[in-house]
Amino acid sequence: MKKLKKIIREDNFLSLMGNVVIAILGIVGFALLTRSLPLDVFGEWVLFIAAGGFVEMFRFGITNTGLIRYLSGADDSSRTQLIGSNALIGLGATILLAAIIFLCNIIFNEPIKNSGYQVFFDWYPLLAFLNLPWNNALVVLQADRMYGKILVLKVINSGTFFLVLLANYFFLNLTLTQLVWAMLAINALTSLVSLIAGWDGLKFIRKASVNTNKTLLHFGKYTTFTLIGTNLLRNADTLIISLSPLGNVAVALYSIPLKLTELQQIPLRSFVATAFPKMSKESVHGKIDKVKELFYVYSGALSYLFVFISIFTFVFAEFFVFLLSGDQYLGTDPITGFNVTDIVRVFSIYGLLLPIDRMTGIGLDSINKPNINALKVLFMVVANVIGDLIAIFAFKSLIMVAVASILFTIIGIWMGMYFLDKELNLKFKEIFTSGILFYVSIFNKLTNNKYSKFVDFEFKK
Repeated sequence: MKKLKKIIREDNFLSLMGNVVIAILGIVGFALLTRSLPLDVFGEWVLFIAAGGFVEMFRFGITNTGLIRYLSGADDSSRTQLIGSNALIGLGATILLAAIIFLCNIIFNEPIKNSGYQVFFDWYPLLAFLNLPWNNALVVLQADRMYGKILVLKVINSGTFFLVLLANYFFLNLTLTQLVWAMLAINALTSLVSLIAGWDGLKFIRKASVNTNKTLLHFGKYTTFTLIGTNLLRNADTLIISLSPLGNVAVALYSIPLKLTELQQIPLRSFVATAFPKMSKESVHGKIDKVKELFYVYSGALSYLFVFISIFTFVFAEFFVFLLSGDQYLGTDPITGFNVTDIVRVFSIYGLLLPIDRMTGIGLDSINKPNINALKVLFMVVANVIGDLIAIFAFKSLIMVAVASILFTIIGIWMGMYFLDKELNLKFKEIFTSGILFYVSIFNKLTNNKYSKFVDFEFKK
């Protein structure tokens, strides 16, 4: 029992459970929306979320990764300055982006009205200010490995909105605009909790120094592009489909397999959230061998886990589509001719490639090579956009769009391993050896080390 409690209290477990809870709320909420909104209106919602996610990558990409890296090994004085700089730069970026979006909505009002992005241009500037404090809090808490507090904020935000969606499905029948109003109110509430608890770092904004501003911005000029590129890798498909003759209906159909890939990425996000601060701390202290060891363990453990997840998703693809969106999306869509289940199966293959691709990026950032990671992501984005354009305009196929995701991820893995090997002198087979030993160590803990004589390995916290 003590061993089980120890595992439950580990960072990996807390982070995983937090992401599992939030992902379940998000996926069930998504299912409620697919059943509550007409297909074209649901497509507008997808575009609102996708566009907002893209802008948020720019807002928070400037400082977030750098803050986690430098905060992991900072003393008390540097800590307050870094947190203050994060809050100051984040506020400045929010003001700038909100102003740009607001002005674009005024100048290009007519074209925006005729697109699927009107909700985004109308409401995102306000949302950007309302969600700033609690998003700042998330990155500070991640750097401090306070995963319990992170879970509190995410449950307040995602849990409350889920309750709204549940009430809407059974009783309210809200319009798209009213759902956005609810989102605005919930983000304001979450930020208020962050401000009252003092987790957001706003009180340290006067502690920001020229030096820490420069440090975060220098690191951030690469990580911003990396995060934007990562977002484009997820959302370029949606953007290009929305601008193509396939239109909002195809966006809505494609969003279903995209949402299901979040099931695959729950453990990935959780492990990465704990891996990056650990690897960064060891790198800051010059312990490159420890960075390499952590890279092997996390990459290997996730790779084996994703084999199981991908097989499960492939076999039960039709069930997942039904669970998420109902039987109206099963089979071939009579209007577009697209089959959502087939796209899900292609994405299950794509999931096999995600762990090593993501961990090479984390590895490069942790050893202070964000420029190389940015270059890696640039090549992936270019490959993805070219693949999407060919798939949509030449083949007119959503399945080929999903296939393009597999191809650009293979490119990312090759480039990531190539550049990381130059810095760490990696042995590829060690990834899979360390992954096996990781699970053996967990098994030994659960069995009170009864079989520990067969392996001398302890996962390093």
